[in-house]
Amino acid sequence: MYRLTKTYFTCLVVFTLCCLNARADEQRICFEFYNGTFNSQIDKALILDVPAQLSQTAVKDFYKQLNAGNYQPVIDSLTAYKNRYELNDWLYYQLIRKTAQQISPKADNYGRYTLYKWFLLAKSGYDARLALTGDKKIIFYVLNDEDISDIPSFKVDGEKYMCLNYHDYTKADMNQDPPVPVAVSIPEAKKAFSYKVTRMPNFKAGDYQEKELQFTYHHKVYYFNIKLNPDVETIFMNYPGVDFESYFNIPLSKETYSSLIPLLKQNLKGMNQKKGVDYLMYFTRYAFLYENDEENYGKEKRLSPEETLFAKYSDCDDRAALFFYLVKEIYNLPMIALLYPTHITMAVQFSKPVGSPIVYKGNTYSVCEPTPQREDLRIGQLSAKLKNIPYEVVYQYVPQVK
Repeated sequence: MYRLTKTYFTCLVVFTLCCLNARADEQRICFEFYNGTFNSQIDKALILDVPAQLSQTAVKDFYKQLNAGNYQPVIDSLTAYKNRYELNDWLYYQLIRKTAQQISPKADNYGRYTLYKWFLLAKSGYDARLALTGDKKIIFYVLNDEDISDIPSFKVDGEKYMCLNYHDYTKADMNQDPPVPVAVSIPEAKKAFSYKVTRMPNFKAGDYQEKELQFTYHHKVYYFNIKLNPDVETIFMNYPGVDFESYFNIPLSKETYSSLIPLLKQNLKGMNQKKGVDYLMYFTRYAFLYENDEENYGKEKRLSPEETLFAKYSDCDDRAALFFYLVKEIYNLPMIALLYPTHITMAVQFSKPVGSPIVYKGNTYSVCEPTPQREDLRIGQLSAKLKNIPYEVVYQYVPQVK
């Protein structure tokens, strides 16, 4: 109770100070954002009325008025926060979304909320653009040269742009109602946007929850009490299907890492490398309940390693990503990901292969199945149902020589 009261009082003080510092002609923006508190101000002259049904003319007029006003302070505050906390583009976009929500709540006028997101992202230097469909949907897209699946993309002058707000129109058919680009020239909007998440926020320690996990290995039960942050699920709520390299390399947050990795290392003491990897394989296989994404979410959804630790259920790609992260972090061994039509599994390179080896680019790897199967598979064993099924190596990890 003391901690909650103290947190509430701190937020109240910060909010009060923000409001006191705002001039009459400014609207103060102040909210907590993972690592700390974001605050800025925006000239009230930049808070515009926008029709609910947007037109090409309305979008251009919105940009013309904002571009002529004093928008730079909020852009400076956004980029300073981004640099201070080393936010990847995806997390920076979450900051922009929250800022736009403060200026123009999404529920009040979705079009206007989207216009502010677009303006703030473009003025931050990203090549963000807008288009309108025949039934007045506003499509928000950004330059991106990565391999992204499960969201629409558009080609403009030979460049690929990914739709940033498709989750708001999940049943829309962009082919039946193709978007028409809004021609607005923003000279500083040149950068490509990246979906890679290589650093998680340093969440506040008090925001973590504890979760108990257990599994049995060689007739011994191992117990874990892991710290997890529910904000991780929010961060990845609308995260698209990135390429496997980007997906597998999403890290754990600091507190979660500290509650899990040292304990795993302690449990692995006295085990040789192969037995240690076997232990990690059984951990990812049996410490969590299995359910495929269609049954759990109604669609394909890849979970980050931290989400897998948090979730009640997970499937093969979630466990493959977690297993990869654990083996990389603890042993840093070469690995490949094997994608079958309905399954993904991992293979690890040891000094000597185990079982039936997988040969890839002159190197031999041993299959390590991190997902429960009907058979109790050991290292080097592949499920019988997959033995004659073609696969694709979708990611090869080669440790960097230090």
